[in-house]
Amino acid sequence: MTTAEQPCFCLLSSGEDGDLPTEETIRADLENNDVRQKAEAMKKLIRLMINGERYPSLLMVVIRFVMPVDNHELKKLLLVFWEVVPKTTSDGKLMQEMILVCDAYRKDLQHPNEFIRGSTLRFLCKLKEPELIEPLMPSILNCLEHRHAYVRRNAVLAIYTIYKNFDMLIPDAPELMQNFLEKEKDPSCQRNAFMMLIHVDQNRALDHLSKCIDQLQSFNDILQLVIVELVYNVCYNNPGERSRFIFAIYQMLGSSSGAVRYEAAGALIMLSNTPTGVKAAAQCYIELILKESENNVKLIVLDRLVELKQSPATEKVLRELTMDFLRVLSTPAFEVRRKALDLAMDLVTARNVVEVVQVLRKEASKTNDGSGDDNSKYRQLLVKSLHRCSIKYPEVAPQVIPLLVEFLSDCDKVSAMSVLEFVREVVQTHESLRLMATQKVMDFLPLIKDGPTVRAALWILGEYCTVPDIIDDLLVHIKESIGEYPIVDAELRDAADESKSSKVYPIRVLLLEGKFFVGAALASTLTKLALRYIDESVEEKRKNQFCAEVMLIISSILHLGRTSLPAKKILEDDAERLGICLQVIAERSGLVLDVFRKESRSALENLLASQNEEDERMKTSTKEANVVVQVDDPISFSQLTVTDENVSEENRLEASLLAATGIAAKKKEEEVGQTKLSKVHQLTGLCDAVYAEAYIHVHQFDVVFDMLVVNQTADVLQGLTVELATLGNLKLMERPQPCTLAPHDFTNIKTNIKVASTENAVIFGNIVYDVGSSQSDRSCVVLNDIHIDIIDYINPASCSDQEFRTMWADFEWENKVLVNTNVKDPRIYLEKLLSTTNMRCLTPDRALSGQATFLAANLYAKSVFGEDALANISLEVNGTGPVSGHLRIRTRTQGMALSLGDKINLSQKNWQ
Repeated sequence: MTTAEQPCFCLLSSGEDGDLPTEETIRADLENNDVRQKAEAMKKLIRLMINGERYPSLLMVVIRFVMPVDNHELKKLLLVFWEVVPKTTSDGKLMQEMILVCDAYRKDLQHPNEFIRGSTLRFLCKLKEPELIEPLMPSILNCLEHRHAYVRRNAVLAIYTIYKNFDMLIPDAPELMQNFLEKEKDPSCQRNAFMMLIHVDQNRALDHLSKCIDQLQSFNDILQLVIVELVYNVCYNNPGERSRFIFAIYQMLGSSSGAVRYEAAGALIMLSNTPTGVKAAAQCYIELILKESENNVKLIVLDRLVELKQSPATEKVLRELTMDFLRVLSTPAFEVRRKALDLAMDLVTARNVVEVVQVLRKEASKTNDGSGDDNSKYRQLLVKSLHRCSIKYPEVAPQVIPLLVEFLSDCDKVSAMSVLEFVREVVQTHESLRLMATQKVMDFLPLIKDGPTVRAALWILGEYCTVPDIIDDLLVHIKESIGEYPIVDAELRDAADESKSSKVYPIRVLLLEGKFFVGAALASTLTKLALRYIDESVEEKRKNQFCAEVMLIISSILHLGRTSLPAKKILEDDAERLGICLQVIAERSGLVLDVFRKESRSALENLLASQNEEDERMKTSTKEANVVVQVDDPISFSQLTVTDENVSEENRLEASLLAATGIAAKKKEEEVGQTKLSKVHQLTGLCDAVYAEAYIHVHQFDVVFDMLVVNQTADVLQGLTVELATLGNLKLMERPQPCTLAPHDFTNIKTNIKVASTENAVIFGNIVYDVGSSQSDRSCVVLNDIHIDIIDYINPASCSDQEFRTMWADFEWENKVLVNTNVKDPRIYLEKLLSTTNMRCLTPDRALSGQATFLAANLYAKSVFGEDALANISLEVNGTGPVSGHLRIRTRTQGMALSLGDKINLSQKNWQ
């Protein structure tokens, strides 16, 4: 909205609600000598006319009593009034009163006040009656020589609009603008004139650009933006002109304006795929990210770099700038850092991975000095990035592992778990790194105080410590974490001696807090170590001594759980696990030994394989839209080949003929049309005087409401207005303008509705109109409600197990939905649920395969607004009946959780 237009809308919005004023009241106020009363009456009159009311008798009153008043507020209101008032009679001829109005326009165009002149010129851009404009042409042309730039630039806009709509009124406008441009010095006036030449006479614009191409650096940024647009259009449509103007784009890369550099870099990439051009544009983008203070700008530019990476030709050039991308990490905004790191990790190569790791190590060291949620998230991000580098290039893992293992003693549980996931994958996939990795984890074991982190570290050590000397060292470190045992006797002695404390033993502290799941994990680890120790060629006495010590530790934990010392008593599951471990060490049965020796590592191999498959699938789905054509690919002629695999050999000729005659394309258009018709909502009945239906199109954050309105009567419907309202987080961005419908005529009405969040919403309203010229016969048709579906804003997404658990713990809104369906197969129910909710199943297919009477899976989706939706489904099969169970939905907002639950409840009853 321009500065000139803003006061009018501010004035119009200041009216008071209440009964509609009568025509006599408005007339009396307009004829009053008080300027303030005249202004209030004009506001009321304009509001009523915008809403479809007609007051033809008041037109002359406005001309007689309002137009002669020299008041700026009334002048602004008059411009709005002349825009909405009908200017023609019922037979389409210009009203006689408009001659007086035209004379008033002429006086305003010659007014000494530059604001009145400029506002009038802007108003003339909206006039659609050439009879009103023609007498004003001399005054409009005179405004091109006005001393004030505001008048001149609005005069250019007026001439441009008039030439575009009624070129016969000013046929020499392009030549006039070229002469004006050569003499004009004001940047805004130059920009408007140059923009006009681009759209009406591109050759003249190019001629002017050729004369001043060496002065581009001295031009104002608004003019430089227009020049970039011109050069891009010319070079894109005529590639032969690139050599003539590509230098101008390179000059724009050095502009002082960030907007100009951004547009110039985008134009350069579109016009030139040479490594030099791509590198120059990418470096320009990087400098923009570093110099611009607005985080939204940084994210937009990073998105452009991500798009560049999708092309194999430009990706090779971007790999050389990986270290430059890491300079963006100096930005404190987490989202900017995250996107820059993702981009750098996709571009890292064997040539620069060492330098990249050094930068990431420095950044990780900096996080030790900070605190806060963003610092914790940034540390987790760095851990994941170092993880990716080490797995992809194992030669840098020896530099990474010592640094990351230090995070195990950190209070940030998520970072510690991410480190252990990294170590677990490294020791599984790279045997040469096992000794060093396990030794580092072993050294930090007595410093770990978090229960889940202790369990994960114990599993890794129990699985990959296989050498007797290493096993002995591990047992020593475990003793340092437990303290003196038997634990019960030691605790009783410590209770008598106040100088002693068990706080220095982290595993004992966890056990005393009642976290015996840690004890069960420790027992499993010790059992694995004892069994491996037995298999090694060591002295029998040493074997027996090791097993006895392990069994003493396990039995000591079991005994502690059954006393009153811990804060919580041991659960039966944990006690049973401890007892099984003691029995396995004592009996050493062959079948059970395989479970401890082989099955755990086999399960990890399957898990890593599933994760790799998921990563590859995600990469494939991301690159599906990017079709790469090689020089030696065969050429497919549509008349000779058929790509449809369902077409048999005898039908290939017929299918080719259909494709050649265009019938196949026509059928495809019909299918698309049928899909669109399925989204049409009938708003009124077929027997109503006004029939209406609407097509709802969801586009990112907006809902486009496209309505067809049909006059089914033999009368003229005047002032027909669609009045809409919304329920939920929807906001009507613009009110549909009133219109007039001839008998049996129709029209299309469009409006945009802003969506604020992901939840179900309703659009409702009515249609009001006048029959003929009678204002007393006001009619109304109520519209059917339209429900906006939440699924239109939800897309499948992926996240790691750790991220899922973190969000599950953080989100406060939960909606539990009971399974109520006729489906008897859990897998079929899951597939229907995924298609209905647009969610993605995070549980690997390997875990869901096979025959079982139950199914549990995690689901995840993300809305276009960045909102996360989590779900956990638990299903059970009861004999030959339908599946039963429940679905738990967790989101950050209440509306999204409830809306998803309602969608599932409404849909699952119809599943078969």
